[in-house]
Amino acid sequence: MKQSIVFATGNSHKLQEINEIAKGTGIEFVLPPDSFNPNENGTTFEENSLIKAQEASRLSKMISLADDSGLCVEALNGAPGIYSARYADSPQERIDKLLSVLKDTDNRNAKFVCAMTLVDKNGNILFQTRGECFGQIAYKQSGVNGFGYDPVFLTKDTDYKQTMAEMSEEEKNKISHRGRALRKVLEFLNTKK
Repeated sequence: MKQSIVFATGNSHKLQEINEIAKGTGIEFVLPPDSFNPNENGTTFEENSLIKAQEASRLSKMISLADDSGLCVEALNGAPGIYSARYADSPQERIDKLLSVLKDTDNRNAKFVCAMTLVDKNGNILFQTRGECFGQIAYKQSGVNGFGYDPVFLTKDTDYKQTMAEMSEEEKNKISHRGRALRKVLEFLNTKK
């Protein structure tokens, strides 16, 4: 029998991505109730993922998992960081702004960070972890897969030859920050069965 865990997001892309990674584990992630609208006022990825997980468990009365993720660019002192989704109004504007800010910069080093928090149905922390994916920001966007900053993120894992948006979903999930964090969560859940 499949175990259902609430994944604290309103982002259907993210839900699809983590269910793809969890395929074959006996765990299925589901969306929180429609009223899910946490106040993400933490100062770290970890704090924000805890806020989201606790809000999802409060509403659903189920075990809940949340991630908070973003892009940290070395030349921008780690920005946009926890504000990655709010860096500009739309995904394309966020990419345009990032490329514009970095246009005169040779230091293109960056990393995707994903903090995950798993809480029980009462909101108590069961497990917390972090996944990171290192790379560089490309000079122009390329590829149509993925979402967010994927079209401008060249991964170290492909020797900076491919953006995440040029990879198949399967290739991306093997190396992504979210994939790395989620595999640790699934490993933890597996030991608790």
